[in-house]
Amino acid sequence: MICRLLSDHRVLTTSQIADVGFDSLRKAQLRLSLLYDLHVVDRFQPRRLPGSSPFHYSLGNAGAFVIAAERGVELSDLHWRPEDHTALSTSRHLGHLVGCNGFFTGRLPAARASSGLLLDHWWSARRCAKAWVVVVRPDGYAVWDDHGRRVPFFLEYDNGTETLGRLEAKLPGYAKLAQAAGHPTWVLFRFPSVGREAHARRVLSHPEVPVATAVLSAGEAANGPVWQPVGQEGPRRHLTGLGHPSEALALPPSR
Repeated sequence: MICRLLSDHRVLTTSQIADVGFDSLRKAQLRLSLLYDLHVVDRFQPRRLPGSSPFHYSLGNAGAFVIAAERGVELSDLHWRPEDHTALSTSRHLGHLVGCNGFFTGRLPAARASSGLLLDHWWSARRCAKAWVVVVRPDGYAVWDDHGRRVPFFLEYDNGTETLGRLEAKLPGYAKLAQAAGHPTWVLFRFPSVGREAHARRVLSHPEVPVATAVLSAGEAANGPVWQPVGQEGPRRHLTGLGHPSEALALPPSR
């Protein structure tokens, strides 16, 4: 499970891996320590002042061989290289990648605690790019199932580094994808601050793309009533409370 997880999503912290498949952080730490000793996983701690960062885990050499064997391919056929570990540890995109993965893993403890909740079809940015590279490049895709009410969504995990024009330019691609699929899908924009969200909502209106926004700090789970559809006012909603995407498109955009 851990090898597949790191192969798909590249890098996760100890707590994120614990959220995926363990009932305690301590159990995850013990398992990961063993796998690290066996070179199944690799790990690093990014510099952070003050204090120290948690361990960040990536796929190790032995783990890459496990994935290759499981898929029946050569190691060279995988999107993995020994130098990926160093590249990840020094990447300026590390915070974005870890934050995006944390958005999804943060939903899993609640799902494990209730038989009626499920995070289904969690796709990484890499897998999304492979499927839709010509049209859109979301940071992730998943389906949240709340007691049979399924909400597919794309994630745009914003750290405030892109211009508002760049955010607005993403929407025509999602419109093309909706036309090709024959139905709209929610596009969720996560923002790091109230000010950033307020400014971005002014440009995130499109007649064919249902958009909802939320303000979440790094590592904060999106399980509460945090979502606000663009073009609508009122109390914020849980993800399953957003309603069918077509309902959002039926309302005139706010100005």
